[in-house]
Amino acid sequence: MARKIPSELVDEVSLYVAEKKVYPREQDGLTQRLRKAAVIWLLGMYYGFAWLQWDDRQAVLWDLPARKFYVFGLVFWPQDFLYLALLLIMAGLSLFFFTAVAGRLWCGYACPQTVWTEVFIWMERWTEGDRNKRMKLDAGPWTREKILRKGSKHVLWLVFALWTGFTFVGYFTPIRDLAARLSPFEWGGWEIFWVLFYSLATWGNAGVLREQVCKYMCPYARFQGAMFDRNTLIIAYDPLRGEPRGPRKKGKLASVLERARGLLPLDVATSAVVHASQHRSAADLQAGARATTGLVVDAQHGLPPPPEVNSPEDLGDCIDCTICVQVCPTGIDIRNGLQYECIACGACVDACDMVMDKMGYPRGLVRYTSQNAVEGKHLRLLRPRVLIYAGLLVALAIGFAAGIAQRSPLIVDVMRDRNALYRTAADGSIENAYTVRIVNKDIAPRDFTIRIEGPEGITLVEAGAVHHARAEEVLTVPITLRAPAGLAKGRVDLDLVVESSEPGVSETEETRFFGPF
Repeated sequence: MARKIPSELVDEVSLYVAEKKVYPREQDGLTQRLRKAAVIWLLGMYYGFAWLQWDDRQAVLWDLPARKFYVFGLVFWPQDFLYLALLLIMAGLSLFFFTAVAGRLWCGYACPQTVWTEVFIWMERWTEGDRNKRMKLDAGPWTREKILRKGSKHVLWLVFALWTGFTFVGYFTPIRDLAARLSPFEWGGWEIFWVLFYSLATWGNAGVLREQVCKYMCPYARFQGAMFDRNTLIIAYDPLRGEPRGPRKKGKLASVLERARGLLPLDVATSAVVHASQHRSAADLQAGARATTGLVVDAQHGLPPPPEVNSPEDLGDCIDCTICVQVCPTGIDIRNGLQYECIACGACVDACDMVMDKMGYPRGLVRYTSQNAVEGKHLRLLRPRVLIYAGLLVALAIGFAAGIAQRSPLIVDVMRDRNALYRTAADGSIENAYTVRIVNKDIAPRDFTIRIEGPEGITLVEAGAVHHARAEEVLTVPITLRAPAGLAKGRVDLDLVVESSEPGVSETEETRFFGPF
């Protein structure tokens, strides 16, 4: 059957030919203002949180030598790994939930690659100009102006990348101390390496590779389709209304929603999209539109011939201006349908709405919608998979919050003396030696006492002693348990209880007392 389906490759090139550079055009609109707000908010948190202080320490700090993670008033120890696991599970479920509901929101608004690339594009516009100026600058010879513009761009990129790398290391080494050791320069070898490495990664990914990271290096673009269904909200072009596309004079032709032609049948509209992708107009070629549609032309397998255009009345609402292509940061043509390169940034939505406003047509030719809605079917946002994801996510979030709220600030570990199973005192009593490790996880000092719960007669020699632990201090306390001769024979199970001076804070550890058999 597969042999009967002819396929045609568009823009056939070698696998090793470098791709054309994408010059995204600047666009204003609701989605772009939301993206800018997200960029400012996320980068503000990244660059700002490292400088916040909480009491006498950095508010957010991964202290690797001490194996502690500080998040404002909370301190996480290696024993709290469960909470990290819960966070990772919640992050994965959030990805599934938001993707099932609204597509690639993460890619378009919150992915670090997208966020930093957006800032690097801003700096490129400041130094090299708008889209047309950048294209002319790259196509022209090397002149003094070109060197100055390119040089100033890379200087800005380099400074911003170094700031990014410095901030990254500042989350692992106290950033104020790191800044203080800049002059005179007293950084360690690993600090220098990671600042330069992260700076180079930022400069390369956000400045040079850009959309190629999303297309070829990011695995999410490859498996996102498994999380989509026909009710997932995506950015889509409405071919029933837009096809066949073509230029026209402003004000000379009403929208198809306002004239007799109306919407095309789905199969006819699909045929028009396929035909346009393989017979691209001069506007498409000039804009550098990439025909990456997965549609296959085969009139004998379900697709009718494309609609004929005998008069302007036969045209759809798409005027083939290609601005939706020019604003796309990955250089695709959204009119070719859903493509894995689309990061759902919404630039094409704002661009098309702007054009529709100028033409006097209703907005929404390119919009957030679903495949079912485009085809005129009912849209269902609340679906079983969405409800399951939401339920699991809420349950995990409640469990995580409850676990953090009830987390004990105390860790106790009891180790028996391995040199002797037991020892006999001068009065004939039996003694066992232990080492109790008390970890005060709190950021405030605490006093602790130790007692035992077990068979009557076994006593703690150091009973009543108060052990003071400073904030986040680990105490090592040697203790001795004693039993009268003849009371402890063989092995006796008992509990050792460490209590804080603050009510409700205690930990119980099981241990054993050994005597002669």
